[in-house]
Amino acid sequence: MALYYRSTRSDDVRVTASQAILKGLADDGGLYVPENIPAFDVSLEELSGMDYRQVAYEVMKLFLTDFTEEELKNCIDNAYDSKFDTDEIAPLVKADGAYYLELFHGATIAFKDMALSILPHLMITSARKNNIKNDIVILTATSGDTGKAALAGFADVEGTSIIVFYPKNGVSPIQERQMVTQKGKNTYVVGIHGNFDDAQTGVKNMFGDKELNAELDAAGYQFSSANSINIGRLVPQIVYYVYAYTRLLGSGEIAAGEKINVVVPTGNFGNILAAYFAKNMGLPVNKLICASNENKVLYDFFSTGTYDRNREFVLTSSPSMDILISSNLERLIYIIAGADAKANSEFMDSLKTEGRYTITPQMRAKLDDFYGNYSSEEETARVIKSLYESTGYVIDTHTAVAAGVYKKYVSDTGDNLKTVIASTASPFKFSRSVMDAIDKSRYDSMSDFELVDELAAIANVKVPQAIEDIRTAPVLHDTVCDKTEMKATVKKILNIN
Repeated sequence: MALYYRSTRSDDVRVTASQAILKGLADDGGLYVPENIPAFDVSLEELSGMDYRQVAYEVMKLFLTDFTEEELKNCIDNAYDSKFDTDEIAPLVKADGAYYLELFHGATIAFKDMALSILPHLMITSARKNNIKNDIVILTATSGDTGKAALAGFADVEGTSIIVFYPKNGVSPIQERQMVTQKGKNTYVVGIHGNFDDAQTGVKNMFGDKELNAELDAAGYQFSSANSINIGRLVPQIVYYVYAYTRLLGSGEIAAGEKINVVVPTGNFGNILAAYFAKNMGLPVNKLICASNENKVLYDFFSTGTYDRNREFVLTSSPSMDILISSNLERLIYIIAGADAKANSEFMDSLKTEGRYTITPQMRAKLDDFYGNYSSEEETARVIKSLYESTGYVIDTHTAVAAGVYKKYVSDTGDNLKTVIASTASPFKFSRSVMDAIDKSRYDSMSDFELVDELAAIANVKVPQAIEDIRTAPVLHDTVCDKTEMKATVKKILNIN
C-alpha cells in the first residue's frame, strides 16, 4: 500500500517518499511526515534471523513505498558495505548493565554514517524516478558530525554538489580536520562566525528564499538537504533500533515481546524521533530516554511543556548536541497535535518570533513515551572515567551524556528493564575530552594525535581508519564567512551572479 508524506505546516501538501527525499524541506517551511506510521509486516522473531541489510529492507520498504524492491535493495547494498569496519554494521556491547549500540563503525566514525551512507543513493534514485534534470545542491548545516558524513557520502557523486556550513569555533579539532581535508571536486566546506543555530537558520532561510531558488533553477541547480530534517535521513535511523532489539531477541537476552528502554543523546531530535517511530511500528519499547547536555532545552520542554530557546548557548565537550533549536521536534509536535498543521504552524511561528511556545495539556499527555534529563559537564566526565575504570570500556562524550542520564532515570524510577544506549560517536573523535576525563593531569600536554594513540593503547582497540586518514591530509577547504554572508557565499561557490 502506498504511503504518502505531508508537510507539518500545510494540509494541502501530499507527496511520495522519493519527492520528499528530493525536496528535503517542504515549500511552506514544514517537514515531511508519513500520513501514518506503518506496522511491521514480518515478525520480530523473523527479523532476529536477518543481517543488517535484510532488516534495513524490511523496515525501509514500509516507508519508501514508491521504490521498487530492486531499487531499495541496491541503495542498501551500496550503503552498508566495506565502508563499515565491522560486518555487523551496528554491534551491541554490554557494559555496566546496559547495552551500548555502537553506531560509529562507518567511514566518519559517528552515527550520522548510518543514514548518510544511504542518502546519496536514495537521492539519486529519487531524481531518476522524478525525471529531475537539474544538478542537486546539498545544503547542510552541521554541529560537527553530519557535515563530514554528508561530505563523505556525496563526494564525487555525479549530478550533485554539497556545501556544508559549520560553526568555526564550535566543533572539535578532529571534527574540523575531518571536514576541511575532505576530497571531492563537488565538495565545499565553510566555517561561519556564529553557532550551529545560526548556521541552521541560514540554511533554512536559503531553502525558503524563492528568489534564490529561481536563480538556482535558471542556472540548472536545485537545493536539497542532508540534514536530519530530510525524511531520507530519518527512515534509515529507524532500522538500527529494530536491529538492536532483534539482536537481543536472537541471542536470548530478552524474550519475545519483552520491553526495553532506549537512551539517546539528543540535539536536533532526529535520532530519538526515529526510536519513537520504531516504537509506533510495534517495537516493544517502554521509555524513550532523551538525554541532553547543558544546553537542556529539551529537558526543560519535557519537564514543563514549554520550549524556550531564549537562553545562553553553552559550548560543551559534546558539541554535536550544542543546539537550542531542535528542528525534528516539529515532527513530534505535529503528531501529538493530532496532525493539525495549523496548530503546529502557530507553535513554529511563536518559536521564530518570540523564541518559545507552550503546548496544550492534551498534547503533554501524549508525551508519556518520553523521559527527559540532562548531564552536566562534570557528570559527563565522571561517567567516562567510572565506566573505563570499572570495565575498560571507553565511550565518547555524547554517549556519556546518555549514560549519565540513564543513571538518573533508574534512580528516579527504579525501572530496571534492559536498556539500549545509542552510542553515537567513536571516542577517537573527541579524544582530548575523553582522555581529560580519564586522567587530565597525565594527558594534558599531549598533542591531538598523541592522545589518539594513547587512547588506542588504554582501550585496547585499533585507531579507526577515519583518524589515520587525516593525520597528514592537507587542508583543502579554508573558506570562512560571517553568518550574514551565507547566501552570498553559496552564490559565489555556484558561480551565480
